[in-house]
Formats: sequence, structure tokens, C-alpha cells
Amino acid sequence: MSLFTKQINNWNDWGDIFQSIPTFTPLIEQIFRKENLPVAAVENLTPGTNAVFKVGGYVVKIFIPIRGGGKLWNYGTDVNVELFGMRWANALGVPSPKLIADGVIEDKYHFRYMIMEYIHGKLFDQMKDSLTYEQKVIIGHNVRNITDKLNVPCENFTPINVMAYAIKNSGWEDEGFPESFCGELAAYLKNFQMGQKVYCHGDLHGGNIIIDDDMNVFIIDFADAMYAPPEYEQVYVIGGFFDFEQPYMEGYFGGSYDIEDIIELCMKWLPVHAWAHSGVDALKPAAEITSLDVMRERLREYICWKNFN
Repeated sequence: MSLFTKQINNWNDWGDIFQSIPTFTPLIEQIFRKENLPVAAVENLTPGTNAVFKVGGYVVKIFIPIRGGGKLWNYGTDVNVELFGMRWANALGVPSPKLIADGVIEDKYHFRYMIMEYIHGKLFDQMKDSLTYEQKVIIGHNVRNITDKLNVPCENFTPINVMAYAIKNSGWEDEGFPESFCGELAAYLKNFQMGQKVYCHGDLHGGNIIIDDDMNVFIIDFADAMYAPPEYEQVYVIGGFFDFEQPYMEGYFGGSYDIEDIIELCMKWLPVHAWAHSGVDALKPAAEITSLDVMRERLREYICWKNFN
């Protein structure tokens, strides 16, 4: 008899149950027994794509399953990329959850899972409105320490080619950027020259950052990592996570920084980044960004507003 009793045929089915404690508890208890870890009460955590729960001092992530030997969803790349990222971060001493175990459990479906330590703190998104200027500077500094450690050369760990993905990325159109802008963007990317590639987390935003009581920063969720130049990481940190806000920028850059240099960094690398079309508020509303020149002026206005008001 299966421990997991629900039927999953599509994304809607998964969305209905992936946060359900009663649905996943029997499976989680079996996984913990298999890994010789203490079984404890199962608690919900902030939802993402996969089934993620707190169990005592651990977090267990159960990935969207494989059924009958055939994949319902092409999640294999995400699992392998995330495992590589966690091991990479752990090996480099980057503040992040320690990977405790990973494996497969065969039940009604073929479930891959990973278990990591639970980090005591709050997601940045849950506390950002209460932070002081000084605390923001500290966070910016600590994030820079993380990216400096993390963004170093490594083996190519993902089958996703960052430039091929950027060229095919339909997110700009889906987000409502005008055809005129998307045409210029395509021409720009066609001639883009890539530099030395390193490990990039790729999705450092407020939902993937945990802050403890001492303003220590921990990063989570490595599934969107890319093998790309370090600027790929940096541009999304300052434009997406920091939203170009002055105290974070001061901490990240160690004091002073040149706004024109920031604009040039953004103009070169935001078009390449997988999530820039939706994760950078400076580019909203999308319908108003009719060309790369308009994008440049919007960035200048927005960054100046964030830094001189």
C-alpha cells in the first residue's frame, strides 16, 4: 500500500497538495527513518514549487515526482543543479543550509528528496520594512561577502547555456515589453560577448535570503543557478534584490560607487539575466520601455531617485 495516496496528473493537481501536511507526513516519516534521522512534527514553510516542510531541526524538500519510469515534469535538471549548488556552497563555506541527505523513495511515484539543516531566522521579504539604514548597510556588506566567495570558477554543472537561454527567453514579451524593445534586445543578444564563467546562484532575491538576529545572511534555493560571468549575479543582486537602494549599495560596494557605472552594468547584463524582465522594479511598467535607450533613461531616473531622495 502506498504511503502517498493522492493522484497527480498535472500542475493543478500538484498545486492542490504540495503544501498539505497530512498528504506528505507518511512519506516524510519514511524518508527520515530511511536516513536515520529523528522524526518530528511536520510544519509548513514558505511555499515554492516543490513540497518543502520543516521537521524538527531540518528542512525536507520533495520534488515533483516521476511516475511509471517516465517524467511527468522535466525537473531532473533542477534537482541536480540544486544539489551541486548546495554542495558547492557548503564546500566554500558560504552561509547556507548544510546538506544532510539526498536520495529517492519509491512509492506511488518516484520521489527525489533532499534534507538540509533548518536556518533560524526570517526571510528578508518578511523583515525588510523594519530594517534600519545601518542594518541595510550590514546586509549589503554580508551579501557581497557571499557573492565574492560563491562566484568563482567551477566545472560546468548545468546543461543550460546562459546565452542560448537569454536569446530564447520569452519572458520579456510575456511581461508586456513592446515589440520595438524586444526587437532591439534580440539584436543586442545576438552579438553579445560572454566573459569567463563562474558559479552564479542566479536568483538572489528577498525570498531566497534568510537573515538571523545578528544580520547574518544565509542563501537558499539553488535550483536556478547558472554557469555565467560574475556580472550575471551582481546585476540581479543590485537591481532585483537591493532595488538599487542606497544603504544596501553602500554595503555591497564598500562605500562609494558611480551611478553611471551601475547603469552601464545594468545595460550590459540585465538583458542576459533570466529573471530581469519580472524581477527588477526599475523596468516597470514594461509597456513604457519601448527601446534600449528608454531603458537606459528609466534606469538613470530610478537609480538617482533611490540614491538621492
